[in-house]
Amino acid sequence: METDKLKPQTRRSSTESKEEKKGVWANELDGVLWSHRTTPRRSTGMTPFSLSHGMEAMSPAEVSIPSLRQLTLTENEELNNSMIIDHLDQVEEKRDQALLRFQNYQNLAARYYNKIVKGRFFQMNDLVLRKVFENTRKWKAGKLCANWEGPYLISKIIKPGVYELTEMSGEKVPRSWNSLNLKRFYY
Repeated sequence: METDKLKPQTRRSSTESKEEKKGVWANELDGVLWSHRTTPRRSTGMTPFSLSHGMEAMSPAEVSIPSLRQLTLTENEELNNSMIIDHLDQVEEKRDQALLRFQNYQNLAARYYNKIVKGRFFQMNDLVLRKVFENTRKWKAGKLCANWEGPYLISKIIKPGVYELTEMSGEKVPRSWNSLNLKRFYY
């Protein structure tokens, strides 16, 4: 059983490598931040750098090695400044496009979520149980106390998903209750 002999050794080597790498995260931070700023976001379709500065970031490799992008930059400082000003004029348009993409992304996420969620809707005079919260739990009840209390009667539908309750004795329960905190009582 050679693998049994290797297990303690691999455990030891992994803890040793963790100890060696302690405090090295600060050296890695620049690269991580660079990749975060220059990676296009799914929600906007653009990089955070391009949204704030109006143009894509030039990687450190592009600065030292001649590339097509670097060759298109002009040596004339005035022309270069006018090109940057033109890019800055287009920043607002890019931000508006990113906002539209972000809103579409949110709508798609909401549609996906709402497809999965099942609503809890009750009718008048339905019997329901109410969720017990920490502040409404009996004093010194402990962790084995009931999570639901009731039954209560639905006395009024304020809007779909929001209900006023009355106790079985006819006493009105203070404030309205969301359907997330109610569940049907089966007797």
